[in-house]
Amino acid sequence: MSNLFSSDRALTFLISALPVAELRGAIPFALAQGLPPLEAYLISIAGNMLPVFPLLLFFKRISLFLRRFERYKKISKWMRERLRKKERMVNRYGFLGLVLLVAIPLPFTGAYTGSLVCFFLALPIKYAGLGIFIGVCLAGIIVLSSTLGLMEGLKVFGM
Repeated sequence: MSNLFSSDRALTFLISALPVAELRGAIPFALAQGLPPLEAYLISIAGNMLPVFPLLLFFKRISLFLRRFERYKKISKWMRERLRKKERMVNRYGFLGLVLLVAIPLPFTGAYTGSLVCFFLALPIKYAGLGIFIGVCLAGIIVLSSTLGLMEGLKVFGM
């Protein structure tokens, strides 16, 4: 049981829950620490999904409270402008657009961005949660495959 909560596993979980890193940073970290690929993948997905449902459930309430403050209105407007292209993708392609938005492992994509887009589009939580989950799983496969390929490629060059 103590092996389950080793520091490498706990750090992998925490890194994958961070907004900037998500599983894109957690999987390479876990593999570099020697965790088995499947374990790194599963722990990273769990950590990446941890903040999704609280964001989907409570962001509206938090946003309503924060709208009292002028600073929040400016930040909200700025975020809305940044998310406009991503919203168009989800509006155009629907569920598949949401999955792709989350699955593509690029900056400003992922579970947090997907959650914000779902909030701004007022998508139902079931729809949003499932789309984000599928996207996170696909992103995990892409990141895991890329990282394993890079690690094997480095071995060829003796690194």
